[in-house]
Amino acid sequence: MLTFTIAIFFLLITPGPGVLSLAGVGAAFGYRPGWAYGTGLFLGSNAVMLAAATGLAAIFFADERTRIVFTILSTGYLLYLASRVAFAGSKVGFIAAEKPPGIWGGITLQIINPKAYAVGTFVFSNFPFWPDSLVFEASLKFLLLNAVWIPIHILWLGAGVSLQRMQLSPVVQQRINRTMALMMVVVVGLAVWTSFYNR
Repeated sequence: MLTFTIAIFFLLITPGPGVLSLAGVGAAFGYRPGWAYGTGLFLGSNAVMLAAATGLAAIFFADERTRIVFTILSTGYLLYLASRVAFAGSKVGFIAAEKPPGIWGGITLQIINPKAYAVGTFVFSNFPFWPDSLVFEASLKFLLLNAVWIPIHILWLGAGVSLQRMQLSPVVQQRINRTMALMMVVVVGLAVWTSFYNR
């Protein structure tokens, strides 16, 4: 169970569309709209996790062609996001929003967020620690996932609100961008490797 918790921490802390857009909302509009958007991300994330836990995601990926198309599209999308972050210049490359996206914006993003499906499928397909009751194990995984998910997203929201107020040098902001982009590329690599070579 400790291994599972450590794994989901590193899976969730890496920047994906959810946390980067949440930080962007925080940077542009502050905490209050950020909480609304974060609530939507939370609800959408749990919907995706439920799909993964019940096997709906596995059914979706059962067709080889569907899986390949989804992998190509999601990989391209995440690499595009990584490039936007890496080349954001002297400003921290959070995903900006022109108006507060609200709860439904958060739900919608998670439903189409490839990282959410990758994380959900990975954690519910691996790390067995309660073989006597799969239902109890899945329930405990949900609790642990949310226990890690909530503080991480609160930290990213706070980072968005705080970093844009700080007078960081351009060099420091570029280093932050490149580190986040590198983390996204690593996540993409792991997702592709899992999709094609860990079957």
